Amino acid sequence: MSGNATFRRIIRRETHSPRTVAMVIAAVLSIVALAYLGIEIVLSLLLQPALLVSPVSAGDWLTGIPEQQPVWAIIAAASALAVIGIVFCVIALTPGRLPKHQMVTEGSAVLVDNAVIAAALAQYISDHTGIVRDRISVGVSHRVVDVTVSPDAGLPVVDTQIRELVASELEHYQLTRGVKTRVRTPQQHKGSYS
Repeated sequence: MSGNATFRRIIRRETHSPRTVAMVIAAVLSIVALAYLGIEIVLSLLLQPALLVSPVSAGDWLTGIPEQQPVWAIIAAASALAVIGIVFCVIALTPGRLPKHQMVTEGSAVLVDNAVIAAALAQYISDHTGIVRDRISVGVSHRVVDVTVSPDAGLPVVDTQIRELVASELEHYQLTRGVKTRVRTPQQHKGSYS
């Protein structure tokens, strides 16, 4: 039981990135804003001129907004601030993901970088279709494998054949998280999923 928990913890640490940079930026911006506000309040209490805007002037401006601006502008500004706040909350609460996939193995944790999977798939497609490797582009994300094939003129490409090749090779990799395959060819401008 303890071994499984250890593996899960290691895999999570290696596949998720910490939000340290975002947290440090948010903390520094908060400290700067609070320091500025504190300086402005102290200057106002000492009856000194403000650095930028005195707290009293800022308060008067905020209370005067409803008279100066139409209601739709206030609602739009409030909505924009709410969206920015939600984005910051999501960034703070959700873990970042590193470009890696876990392979199913017994008794060990194997992580493979997405770029390695993409290169292996491109070579596999090239070997089985006769298309030059440089004409095959593969991108791998957490949920999608995106294959773009641009064969030489006169060489037919069948989307279903490419999709089946990718599916069979991914089956050998035994990734713990299933991915969809999207294939794009010159005959088909929009990729199709499977």
